[in-house]
Order: sequence, then C-alpha cells, then structure tokens
Amino acid sequence: MFDHFGMAVHDVERSRAFYEAALAPLGLSCLASLDARATGDYPAHGFGAREALFWIYGADAVPDVGVHFAFRAATPAAVDAFHAAALAQGGTDNGAPGERPHYGAPYYAAFVRDPDGNNVEAVYRDPA
Repeated sequence: MFDHFGMAVHDVERSRAFYEAALAPLGLSCLASLDARATGDYPAHGFGAREALFWIYGADAVPDVGVHFAFRAATPAAVDAFHAAALAQGGTDNGAPGERPHYGAPYYAAFVRDPDGNNVEAVYRDPA
C-alpha cells in the first residue's frame, strides 16, 4: 500500500529508457515528465497505469545503498516479458522468472538490477 514512491538515479534519461521498456509488459508507462523548473531542483519522470505512482529523479547525491521494490503483474507471462525487456535494455539478471514458494504460494516472480543497481521485481500472485 503506497500512494507513490520515487528514487534518485545517476542518469535520469538512461533510467527512463530502462523503466519504459521494463514496465511496458506490466501495463505501466511514463505518464509525466517534469524539468528542473517544475520541481525546483531536478528532472523527474513518473510511471503508472492511470496516474504516476513511481517516480525517478535526477539528483546530485544518489544513495549508495540500493532499494528493492516490486511491481504487480497480471500474469506469469507479464513477469517473463518484464524480465526479458529489462535485460534487453541493459538490466542485470538478479533472479530468473519462476516460482518462489518460500515467499508464499503462489508467487511467481523475476528480479533485475536497474542501471543504478536497485533490485526491481515483477510478481504475479494468483488471485484464486
């Protein structure tokens, strides 16, 4: 449960291209782009389905410790497509698509590292 979240990245345009490709299979796209005049400090891009809930922004100081976050996928095939798109866009494999019973059943997920080393997950949880 969150309203929105964001994180600093080293290269906001490189990260925008990464997330546009990786999130497309999950039905998410870049819905908003703001320049430094609009934010008062840095460029930013917001992603979502109907509203921008996930933001990346360029900043002078990027934390050395990466973050982990998961996006909900509608199907296992969407998880597979997320993983493939992220790798094709320069992401690093951090866990191939598959069942993760240790996280609860059913739990089908894939993990990638984005260009800044953050651990990004797509997960399908069977609603049945």
